[in-house]
Amino acid sequence: MRAVLQRVSRAQVAVNGEITGQIGLGLLVLLGIGRDDTEADAIYLSEKIAGLRVFEDPEGKMNRSVQDVGGSVLAVSQFTLYGDVRRGKRPSFDAAAPPEKARLLYEFFVEQIRAAGLRCETGRFQEMMQVELVNEGPVTILLDSGKGF
Repeated sequence: MRAVLQRVSRAQVAVNGEITGQIGLGLLVLLGIGRDDTEADAIYLSEKIAGLRVFEDPEGKMNRSVQDVGGSVLAVSQFTLYGDVRRGKRPSFDAAAPPEKARLLYEFFVEQIRAAGLRCETGRFQEMMQVELVNEGPVTILLDSGKGF
């Protein structure tokens, strides 16, 4: 499971002009589900994200988590995180989970974030979405449940 995590002052996702999720201070999580991913991967990433210290403390050091600052999470499914462009110029998505499996693990991930006590807004699975954000910092972190990076 892969995630691109962005620290935001605000973010929203819309489908056909309808806002499906919107947050203020918090984390935008673009989440990709791989073919071999399991619930254990979702648990690992949700725990990592809930506790990741990427918000500044009074001294200006990144020492506070989204939980510490009372922030929210906007989770957006993004299978293109498994795009492989090592050969040619068109991405291959063979490593991405099939939609049925990906939907279940995405929804499980969202449940885990909420179980951690965080407000979690979402996009709409398998839809064309428009994502808007104000990245604070900018701070962008790459996460991989297989610890590949």
